[in-house]
Amino acid sequence: MTDLSPAAQAVLDAFLRAPCDNELSVAAALRAAAEQVERKWQGFAHEACQEVRAIAAELEADRG
Repeated sequence: MTDLSPAAQAVLDAFLRAPCDNELSVAAALRAAAEQVERKWQGFAHEACQEVRAIAAELEADRG
């Protein structure tokens, strides 16, 4: 496993403390949440959503 950013590590740590199938499920949930926030806020949260998507991508890459 590679060294994760503090943000991705926090998400992974939360995953490890909660019942969930795998890290890819967490990444998918993060992507879905980012999409919903961006839709609701109509672009006002774009930068925050990009950060969430980056965390999801990092978790996906770590599994690959």
